[in-house]
Amino acid sequence: MAEEEHPFQQFGRFLKCMTQPERRLIFMGPPGSGKGTQAPAVKDEFCLCHLSTGDMLRAAVDAGSDWGKQAKSVMSSGGLVSDDIVVGIIKENLNQPECAKGFILDGFPRTVVQAEKLDQMLKESETQIDGVIEFGIDDNLLVKRITGRRIHPSSGRTYHTEFNPPKVADKDDVTGEPLIQRSDDNAETLKKRLSAFYSQTGPVIDYYKKKGLLTKVNGDAPQEKVFEDIMDNIA
Repeated sequence: MAEEEHPFQQFGRFLKCMTQPERRLIFMGPPGSGKGTQAPAVKDEFCLCHLSTGDMLRAAVDAGSDWGKQAKSVMSSGGLVSDDIVVGIIKENLNQPECAKGFILDGFPRTVVQAEKLDQMLKESETQIDGVIEFGIDDNLLVKRITGRRIHPSSGRTYHTEFNPPKVADKDDVTGEPLIQRSDDNAETLKKRLSAFYSQTGPVIDYYKKKGLLTKVNGDAPQEKVFEDIMDNIA
């Protein structure tokens, strides 16, 4: 278990967050490219919230919000949740206090239409995306990364049995709670997800490149180097 943060540390973090400029970022990359590992560190550095599409959908359904009820109805009938519902859930999350300084969006947008809907939603709030980080990585390394990935469900902290192991096997470093392996973190599922990712998101990457918002980092590099590259491009 981690020690409780001292009041002076809490106050120092509060002051740091107060002086941070707002940042609205998108992390893009195939599953296992390092988005989930880097997002918590970048989030803490800049006092942002980390919005993962899957986590947001599940939370909205569990909370029984208006958007969550719509999503549950669609999913219960075997349908795909519409772009408008997803954007609505994102907007709902942006009103939370932890998103006051901005956000890291992970897993959305996946199509140009979704990117356009996101831009329109932010424009209505007189804001916009400030930067898009693309995580490039070799597909062969992804298989090793995915099959060894372990996750702390409530916080989203990500570990790896080889590359980033927890201090105690299968336990979260902060809470000591059990880590899980997602049911779809296997080689066969990964190949299908990669095929879908590349076919869908290629045009989205071009979309943000034309806007001058795209920066590519080498996801093959050590975690510390990837973090430094991200910092160099958004600080």
